[in-house]
Amino acid sequence: MPTAEEVANQATYRRFHDAANTRDLDLIAKVIDEVVAQDARISTPMLDDAPATEALRQVWATLFRAFPDLVVTNEELIAHDDKVVARNVVTGTNDGEYMGRAPTGKVVMYDEIFIFRCVDGRIAEIRGVVDVLSQKRQLGFVAA
Repeated sequence: MPTAEEVANQATYRRFHDAANTRDLDLIAKVIDEVVAQDARISTPMLDDAPATEALRQVWATLFRAFPDLVVTNEELIAHDDKVVARNVVTGTNDGEYMGRAPTGKVVMYDEIFIFRCVDGRIAEIRGVVDVLSQKRQLGFVAA
């Protein structure tokens, strides 16, 4: 049976996830500010040295410019102690510039796994593995 902490941490993740799937950058920014610690440690592709909350806003803005119909479907969600693990499938149509390249009009579907560590109801750390190679292959950026 999950603990109260595990249930709360899953709810924090779901709030973050649900906001992202609205594609509303203002709402996403608001939820990021509410659920992600400013000094959170983030290890994922596509990030620069900006503070965590700003880096996450930049990632979502970049993704939605490139894939305006992007959807992140949560396939599995596991909570244990202070961590939540999410296995997702991402789909979207490349209708905008991405990685310095012109839109391809191609649909991509790729997997990602993220581990969120929560402290006091906020996301304090995010570690992620995104299948960027599959994404690049589907877009024709690298040979299959």
